[in-house]
Amino acid sequence: MDDAELNSKSDILIVSRMLDGQTMTSLPMFCQMNRLTDTGTEVIWMETARWIKFEEFLDEDANRWSKPHVPSLCLSALTTLRREIKHAPLYLDPEVTDFTSLVDKMTSGWVQSGYIDKTMEIGLKAALHKPHRHVHEGKIARPLSVGSNLLAVQERGLSGSSVSLQSLESFVSEREGSERHFNDDVSEKGTPRCSRKNTKFQRKIPKNAVATNVMIGEVTGLKRPLMAFVRLNPARHLGWVCEVRLPTRFLFLALVPDVQTDVRYDVKEVGRCVGTLMIDPIFREVAERCSSRFELLAGITEFTNHLTVLPSCVWDPSTRLEPPNKIPSQDFRLMSKKVLEEDKEHVESTLLLQEDHEEPELKRSGRLFGGLVADVKRKWPWYWSDFKDCLHVQCLASVIFIFLATLTPNVTFGGLLGQETDQYMGTMECILAAAICGVVYALFAGQPLNILGSTGPMLVLETIIYQYCRDQNWDFMSFRVWIGLWTTLIMLVIVAFDLSSLVRFITRFTEECFASLIALIFIYEAFAKVIKISSSYPVFLGSFTEPPVCRPKFFNMSLESYNFTSNTSRSFVDNTTQSLMTMMTTNIPWSPNSTTTVPVKCSFYIADVFFLSVLEFFFTFGIALFLVKFKNTIFFPNVVRQTLSDFGVLIAIVIVVGVDVVLNIDTPKLNVPDTFSPTRHDRGWLISPINQKNPWWLALAAGLPALLATILVFMDQQITAVIVNRKENKLKKGCGYHLDILVLGILITVMSFLGLPWYVAATVSALAHIMSLKVESDCTAPGEKPEFLGVREQRVTALLVGILSGLSVLLTSILKLIPLPVLYGVFLFMGIRSLEGMQIVDRFILYFVSPKYQPDYPYLRHVPLMRIHIYTFIQILCLAGLWIIKTFKETSVGFPLMVLATCFIRKLLDCIFTQYELSWLDHILPPITCKKQKASSSLENSDCTNGTRSVPVINIKEEPIEMSDQSEAYGSNEAIVKGHENNSWSHVTITIS
Repeated sequence: MDDAELNSKSDILIVSRMLDGQTMTSLPMFCQMNRLTDTGTEVIWMETARWIKFEEFLDEDANRWSKPHVPSLCLSALTTLRREIKHAPLYLDPEVTDFTSLVDKMTSGWVQSGYIDKTMEIGLKAALHKPHRHVHEGKIARPLSVGSNLLAVQERGLSGSSVSLQSLESFVSEREGSERHFNDDVSEKGTPRCSRKNTKFQRKIPKNAVATNVMIGEVTGLKRPLMAFVRLNPARHLGWVCEVRLPTRFLFLALVPDVQTDVRYDVKEVGRCVGTLMIDPIFREVAERCSSRFELLAGITEFTNHLTVLPSCVWDPSTRLEPPNKIPSQDFRLMSKKVLEEDKEHVESTLLLQEDHEEPELKRSGRLFGGLVADVKRKWPWYWSDFKDCLHVQCLASVIFIFLATLTPNVTFGGLLGQETDQYMGTMECILAAAICGVVYALFAGQPLNILGSTGPMLVLETIIYQYCRDQNWDFMSFRVWIGLWTTLIMLVIVAFDLSSLVRFITRFTEECFASLIALIFIYEAFAKVIKISSSYPVFLGSFTEPPVCRPKFFNMSLESYNFTSNTSRSFVDNTTQSLMTMMTTNIPWSPNSTTTVPVKCSFYIADVFFLSVLEFFFTFGIALFLVKFKNTIFFPNVVRQTLSDFGVLIAIVIVVGVDVVLNIDTPKLNVPDTFSPTRHDRGWLISPINQKNPWWLALAAGLPALLATILVFMDQQITAVIVNRKENKLKKGCGYHLDILVLGILITVMSFLGLPWYVAATVSALAHIMSLKVESDCTAPGEKPEFLGVREQRVTALLVGILSGLSVLLTSILKLIPLPVLYGVFLFMGIRSLEGMQIVDRFILYFVSPKYQPDYPYLRHVPLMRIHIYTFIQILCLAGLWIIKTFKETSVGFPLMVLATCFIRKLLDCIFTQYELSWLDHILPPITCKKQKASSSLENSDCTNGTRSVPVINIKEEPIEMSDQSEAYGSNEAIVKGHENNSWSHVTITIS
């Protein structure tokens, strides 16, 4: 190990000790670079670059900012910066009050250190006090030369005569007064009252941010570079130096000679290096905490050790790199420090990047109802905030969207259930069940973001029970009450013994099979229902051999076969001379408005309805999808894009419904009951469990179908809850698996006594609810993609959806205007949106993409492509099996059992794939008994993980970027680079120019 490597590791150890176990406390940073420029008429500090997270450079010809891009640095400039920092004055927390006192301190320090003589001090002060000009203030004359001539400044009144010196002193005094006046004009809150600040741009900067000002220039008369690094504590406003109203925390000054010296300095590149360093979170933390020059240099070394070098022979340094969709985590850099601190050249353990698989909600307490008590304790502190956090317009849009998206399934399910049960439970019962379950669940559930709804397997179970009761001449509703009581009892046992903790064995494999199946069913049913409209409103695809005639709509036979009496008179008018044909008869009551034009030799025919329904279906889907994704476009301000996105589905519905009303074509409409009464008139709203038609032992026999009903409810509810509670959704208020089951069990008993259907969590509706409440960062730096912050976790949206469902019987005058194809378009939208981002969809598409064009998915880097295809094929087979079982009535009642079987299939995959491969393709299954084991060097013997990806760090040697002595001395662009092996964690791109 040579000296350079030892020094590099020593520097990294310094940084490691500074940050080890410490919370990152540095504030967000805005960095700005001003360059001393001679415009021909005046000498100014012109803003030429700025950084928040990415670099923006001034395009001088167009006088506008460039597109934000990832900075690519010159390696020699970074080397120069590090070398100069070794000797440059370092001012850590100096006692200064304003910019003038800071300039005095820096210039006097240069004089004392021998960097300049006394005669240059006043000229430098004059140069440093030159006005600052920013791009937002208007067009600036293009500079005539690269540098600013300090001697020319002296000649304009500083030629050495007493008058000139007085002029200079007057100029400096004038600037001092101006700066002090500015600082006096700072409000008590520390914000300067300056009308020239760029307030519009400041909205893109985090509110608690501080500034770094980089001042660079080329000055005639200097014999050596002048540099200084300043950290102000507390941060202070430095007049008009900064573009925005932010206090300055750091200031870096670099003035170099404008003539060729032994070492050629590209001061612009040096300034860019400083700006890029200051937006790096690790270096910024080091700069905040450092107490010596060595610690600051260690931060630069640590930064340098994580660079990626691009050779100039294949890379154009002027290329502006697009910002990534996701900024890589810096955790790897912190872990590498630990590795070095332990002095382990080869890592013999597996570093788990995430928490233990068993989340607190899923750990068994070992006490009776211990999990339920923990859920209540976890959710109670958030209960009041669950009602306050709804105060946002996004929640209003979510309520309307989810209400309309769930109303149609409730009505449709009610119609099907009524047919299968001879109207014992129909549309009215489903609407009332949605209202009661929605309100109660929203108020008391552990995860109120779930939306309860009807499911196909539950419909099949209800049908089987009813048919059996009918064949045995038993009373169905009374028997159903006993089944509900048994189901509640079994669910109470599940809650008492914390059996909901078993959902930790449900991994991404099962989640995606279940969620993608429900989404595909939504898509399939949307198209199927639209096509079914053609059976009620058929399309005549033939040609007219004879002119059309008119007849009453209630005719079900051809005109030729109708036997007219003697009192009947007919008149036919040719279609070419009169658009409306009439037929009058004394035997058949009719009016001109009750006729329909049909071909003489065709059956019942209604023009335009089906085609308009198809158009409404696709337009609703297209407009909603376009508006929801509109927030990611470049058009209009962010608030407009966000509002259109939040209300995208509602806007689509309103537009298409408005067009339907204007066209006045009789498309099929939503049919909601307008009276509050049971669908079957011989039953009431309260069901007695005792009935003379039922034998006494049915109360005990009900336990068998109740067991099947419990499996149905448990699997549907908990898989949906697992999907909603995934870490990707960034939920902060926790979940409550045990509390959810308890509330659902109580609701099943209530629904049984009221004679209403049982509702459980609806996967697609819950996912749509989550997506409609997603929150992204408002303050986004230029070039930065909006960051997903989480979900508006509250109870009010689900509560209002339940209330509106109950009030839907009072809103029939409005709801009857909504065409069914519009709601089918919403179904298609929900299904498509649910599939977005699913890994199974991405992996399925890989079958049809050439390897060289495949996206850069993380698992493609670590798992062979053929192994990925095999894994996807197995998952698709499971999905197909679920689809087949759910499609046929005879088998659909066993659908939850097949879902449960996918968990066992996932366990068998451990015999086909390695744990390392599964860690990238899925989650790692936890052991039945989680014991702390010694970590091994491979994931094959890994201990209990969190089921999410764990990344092994094996045989990692981080080599520093070394510079040969010759390149160090002469500032050569040649470098001997020893790169580290994991370039995927690099955070900066460097070009060798």
